[in-house]
Amino acid sequence: MALKATIFKATLHIADMDRHYYADHHLTVARHPSETDERMMIRLLAFTLNANDNLEFTKGLSTDDEPELWQKSLTGDIELWVELGLPEEDRLRKACNKADQVILYTYGGRAVPVWWDKHHNKLERFSNLTIVDLPAEETAALAALAERSMTLQVSIQDGEVTISNEQNLVNLTPGQRLPRI
Repeated sequence: MALKATIFKATLHIADMDRHYYADHHLTVARHPSETDERMMIRLLAFTLNANDNLEFTKGLSTDDEPELWQKSLTGDIELWVELGLPEEDRLRKACNKADQVILYTYGGRAVPVWWDKHHNKLERFSNLTIVDLPAEETAALAALAERSMTLQVSIQDGEVTISNEQNLVNLTPGQRLPRI
């Protein structure tokens, strides 16, 4: 018998001073049975960092040819493709060929530099790819905010992200690998 996804309800109150974006989003997030709270919360973080009215979750883990999040134009062109984790180079190559912009959020602590050493030579050629590394301690703290029904206050300023609920506050500083700064 297949396990069913667990449904989470999230209300995000976003104040992104870097992009001058201020909005509330009421989201329903299906957590795949094999997905951890950490990964699900990273999906919410990725949504927050790229939030707009056209950004949407896809089928994610259950579909090989879709990202975690995407933003499509009115004509169906993929404007933004958002991936998570440490995917193979060919998946990112295909994404870069399909979308105007691709953002990969890496996480996983010590595995990230090993993945980077293996793939960076091939990935550096994609001008529409941005890779953002999320520190392991910070994503572990983010996972602790996961609740079946959650209301999160999100503030983004100077590249720093603060996410809080009524009891806890988490600060994140995403590190960018590509393009080179």
